[in-house]
Amino acid sequence: MGSLPALDEPLQYPLARRDESVIDDYHGVLVSDPYRWLEDPDADEVKDFIEKQVKLTESVLSKCDTREKLHEKVTTLFDHPRYTTPFKRGNKYFYFHNTGLQAQNVLYVQESLDGEAEILLDPNGLSEDGTVSLNTCAVSEDGIYLAYGLSSSGSDWVTIKVLRVDNKIVESDTLLWVKFSGISWTHDNKGFFYSRYPAPKEEEGIDAGTETNANLNHELYYHLLGTDQAEDILCWRDPENPKYMFGAEVTDDGKYILLYIDESCEVVNKVYYCNISTLPKGLESFRETNNLLPFVKLIDKFEARYHAIANDDTEFTFLTNKDSPKYKLVRVDLNEPTAWTEILKESDKDVLESAIAVNGNQVLVSYLRDVKYVLQIRDLKTGSLLHTVPIDIGSVDEISARREESTVFIRFTSFLTPGIIYQCNLETKFPELKVFREIVVPKFDRTEFNVNQVFVTSKDGTKIPMFIVAKKNISLDGSHPCLLYGYANIRGGGEYGEEWHKAGSLAKKQNCFDDFISAAEYLVSFGYTQPSKLCIEGGSNGGLLVAACINQRPDLFGCALAHVGVMDMLRFHKFTIGHAWTSDYGCSDKEEEFHWLIKYSPLHNVRRPWELSADKPSQYPSTMLLTADHDDRVVPLHTLKLLSTMQYVLCTSLEKSPQTNPIIGRIECKAGHGAGRPTQKMIDEVADRYSFMAKMLGASWID
Repeated sequence: MGSLPALDEPLQYPLARRDESVIDDYHGVLVSDPYRWLEDPDADEVKDFIEKQVKLTESVLSKCDTREKLHEKVTTLFDHPRYTTPFKRGNKYFYFHNTGLQAQNVLYVQESLDGEAEILLDPNGLSEDGTVSLNTCAVSEDGIYLAYGLSSSGSDWVTIKVLRVDNKIVESDTLLWVKFSGISWTHDNKGFFYSRYPAPKEEEGIDAGTETNANLNHELYYHLLGTDQAEDILCWRDPENPKYMFGAEVTDDGKYILLYIDESCEVVNKVYYCNISTLPKGLESFRETNNLLPFVKLIDKFEARYHAIANDDTEFTFLTNKDSPKYKLVRVDLNEPTAWTEILKESDKDVLESAIAVNGNQVLVSYLRDVKYVLQIRDLKTGSLLHTVPIDIGSVDEISARREESTVFIRFTSFLTPGIIYQCNLETKFPELKVFREIVVPKFDRTEFNVNQVFVTSKDGTKIPMFIVAKKNISLDGSHPCLLYGYANIRGGGEYGEEWHKAGSLAKKQNCFDDFISAAEYLVSFGYTQPSKLCIEGGSNGGLLVAACINQRPDLFGCALAHVGVMDMLRFHKFTIGHAWTSDYGCSDKEEEFHWLIKYSPLHNVRRPWELSADKPSQYPSTMLLTADHDDRVVPLHTLKLLSTMQYVLCTSLEKSPQTNPIIGRIECKAGHGAGRPTQKMIDEVADRYSFMAKMLGASWID
C-alpha cells in the first residue's frame, strides 16, 4: 500500500545483533535463525532488546493524537456493571460481578436469587496492581467449601487454595504447579481431583510463566481437605506418553470419576472411568498403597471426541463427533461397552455445539446454524424435540444448568448487545426466556448500527460467512476506516463442524489465509473501505493469521495488529505447550510437514515487496506486534524474533528503505496470553493499539 503521512520522520530502529552462525538443517534444507538468542527470556541482551523496543513504541504512540481521547472513551465504555450467570451448590447461589472498573471480577454468594449478595472472594485484594486473577474455581456439592485457583501476571500456572463459604476463612491447603486443570469435588465433600505437572528441579527464584521449557508428564491427583500437597493421592499418570494431558470429572450421581485424556489440540480424546463408590476402603486407602486408581478403559483410541452429558448408573450419554463431524448424542451401557446407540442424529447442516442434562430427563442442546445459535429442549432418553427456545441472532456464551435443577440461566451476547442473562423455568408447559439481568453500556445506542451477514467467495470457491458491523446508511464509496478481525468464521474453526476445522489445518492451512484475504478483498470491492484504510487484527492463532497475510498480501492492508501470535512455525513445538499444536499445524521434525510450514511461517517469509513487484511499488502496512512477558502459552520469543526480522529485512538493512510505515512491538509486563488481565491493562492496550490504527489509517476523531 502507499504510505499515509502518519509519522513526520523515519523511525530510528534499534539494531539487534544477528548471529549468522545459527543454521539448522531441516531434511537437507538449511535455514538460518540469526535471532535464536532472543529465545532466552532471562538474558540481559534480551532484556535490553525489549527495553529499546518499548522506548521505540512509546515514541510512536506519543504521536498518536487520539490516544488520550480513546483512553478516556474506552474507560467510560468499560465503566458499567457486568455479571456472569448464577450457579447453585447446596442451598446457595454463586455468581461473578464487576462494578465496572474493578481489576478482576468478584465472586458473590447469596441464599436465594433475590436474597442479599455477599462478597465471597475478591481477587482485587490479592495484589496491588490487580495482576493476581482467579483462573478456576469449584464449590463443593454441599456448598460449604470453595476451591479456587489463582494465577499471577496472566501465567497458565495456578495455585489452588480452599475457603470456607460460611465464614470466608482461607484454609491452609495450598496446591502448587497446577496447570491446564479443572477442580472436581467428590460428593462426600472430602476433597477434589485436579491436574498438575511435576515441580521444576529448581523451584526457588523461578518467575513462573516466563520459562519456555516444554510442559510434559501431566498427572492427576486427589486432594483431601486439610492435608499437605505432599500427601495427595496420585490417581493417574503415563510416563510412556509424556505429552498426554489429563482432566477428571465426577459424575452428577457422585459414583464415577471420568478421566479424559488428550494428546494435542485435535478434537479427539480417550475416556476411562473408575467407580469410586465401590472402592473397598475409599479413595483414602490409595494413599498407603501408592497404586493408581483402577480405571477401566472405555475409549482407548484417539479417533473422536467424547464428552459425558449424563448417566443413570452404568448407562452413559455422550456428545461425540464419532463418524459425525457435526456431532451427535450416543448412549452406552458400561456393562456392554461395544454396543453404542444413537440418541440424537447428526444434523445435515447445523453443528451440535453443546448438550447439558437438565430438569431430570431433559437435555438443553445448542446448535450453530450459519454461525448463529439455535437452542432446543429435547428428551434425554429419546432425543425427541420438546421445545425450541427463541433467541435473537448472536452468541450463547454461557449456560448454567444442572440435571437436578429445573431452572436454567443463559447468557447471550451479540455485536450490539453487551449481555443479557436469561432465566428459563423448564417446569412450565411452554418454557420462556425471561430477562434476569441485562448488561447496559452507558451512552451506547445500538439503533445507530447495522449488523449484516454476508458470504464471501474464497479462492477455491468456498463460501465464507462474515459479519459486517457499521453505522446505518453509510455510503459505500471506499472512504471508511475498517477493522477486519480474525479468526472467527474462516476455515480452521469449528463453525461448520470438524470438516470445516480440518479444511484449515495441516496441509490445508493456506485456506485460512486465502479466506481472510478474500474477506478483505470483498470489503474493498464492495466499497466499504480501501487498502490504505483497512486494518487487520487477530490474536494467538489469529496473530499467526495476520502475520502470514501481511507477508502474502502487504499491498492489501494499511495497518496490522498481531497479538501473541505463533510466528516461528519451525520451532513452536519446543516451547511450553506448543507440542500440543502439532495436530493443527504439523511439525518440522517430519519432512513433509516441514515443507507445509516453511511456506507460510511468518518468521521465514518476510520479503521486500518493492523487490517482488517493481512496476507496483508497495511496502508492508504499519504493523504492531503485541506480546506479554508472562505469556507461557505462546511464548514472547515468537513476537520478538519476528519483530527483529521485519525491522532488519524491511528497514535497517537498507540505507534508504522504501519501508516508511512503522514496524513496532507492544510488550506488556506482568501479563500473559490474555486470561486474567486486569481491567486497567485492557483499557491501556485498547487505547494504544487503536490510536496507532487511527493514526496509520488517517482516521479522524468524531465527537
